[in-house]
Amino acid sequence: MTEKITGKTVVQTVGLTKVYGAGHTAVRAVDDVQLDVREGELVLIMGPSGSGKTTLLSMLGGLLRPTSGQIFISGMEITSMNESGLPDIRARKIGFIFQAFNLLSSLTVQENVLYPSTLIPPGEAKPAKERASELLSRLGIHQRKHYLPRDLSGGEKQRVAIARSLINEPKLILADEPTGNLDSKTGFEVMMILHDIARDEGRTVVIVTHDPRLEDVADRILWLEDGKLRDRKEETHSWVRDPVCGMKVDQWTATFFATHQDVRHFFCTQRCLDRFQERPDAYVVPAEGS
Repeated sequence: MTEKITGKTVVQTVGLTKVYGAGHTAVRAVDDVQLDVREGELVLIMGPSGSGKTTLLSMLGGLLRPTSGQIFISGMEITSMNESGLPDIRARKIGFIFQAFNLLSSLTVQENVLYPSTLIPPGEAKPAKERASELLSRLGIHQRKHYLPRDLSGGEKQRVAIARSLINEPKLILADEPTGNLDSKTGFEVMMILHDIARDEGRTVVIVTHDPRLEDVADRILWLEDGKLRDRKEETHSWVRDPVCGMKVDQWTATFFATHQDVRHFFCTQRCLDRFQERPDAYVVPAEGS
């Protein structure tokens, strides 16, 4: 049986539908989608080009009105809200990461990261400059804080975008093709940053992507086609937990594993395997009586 992450529901949809056009030309880009994503969960939404993935993500972020159905963010129903109330929800509860980075070219790295904090009253989150400094240090770009976007590499720009998405400490991170403009090495680094955001901070991360590399770190892979959403991991597997990061791993197909004290352990990525091999006793609970 597939293990489920236990925690509060952060994003939920009920009968979510988006129709473009009318009559015989109508296209149901998203058709009666039911979705429930919990805190600490990293979920991929994949599917063919033009299948409605970005439409679905835009609705989850309150950027696009559905034709029908409901969206709940941390228990708050946002589909019935008027347009004047949605910016506040987006600023407080949702962080956005885009393929094209969407950095403001005239602002420095630090100013770009801080910008969303100007949209909420002071004192609702950790002091913004302190939080920005912590995020830039964690993401390895603190030394670039006074640079303009034109002076950054693609990977550095995406790290800035990730820091910006986290500045107001939202529970939900929505990412649209976050590795799409990056080379394989940089894409992997961004992938693991998003993985750690979910694991270490308990944030919910929903990613629209065509990148199969991201499948390695996902708790669930949802496939959107013809407006319908299905879970690609619903089939019977032999699921175990990666002892390092806690992610579900199918031991039937896992490519990263190691034996410690006559017990085989399975890992989601080479990174987690390397961490385990450096300090195996830090990740293994001793057997009773040992």
